Amino acid sequence: MVEGIIYRYRCGIAWRDVPAVFGPWQTIWTWHRRMAGDGTWDTVLQRLLTAADSAGLVEWSVSVDSTIARAHQHATNITRPTGGWVELHGSAQRAA
Repeated sequence: MVEGIIYRYRCGIAWRDVPAVFGPWQTIWTWHRRMAGDGTWDTVLQRLLTAADSAGLVEWSVSVDSTIARAHQHATNITRPTGGWVELHGSAQRAA
């Protein structure tokens, strides 16, 4: 099951596309879900990082990217008037 989970992440495929040699994809997904829920994967990652760091295999450098990703105006959840009945009355008062 673990090999099937690793294969899925390494290849970037959907769960249903995991080869049958690893078993039914539903079973692999269920194992992954349970292990993620009970913290098993977090424990494995922490132990691997600790071992690699003590062996000097991890370089702890930080890279900061200053790229700006602008969102489209409609990607926000802020409502704003875009015309209509209220604006028409406002412009009518200014015109008078």
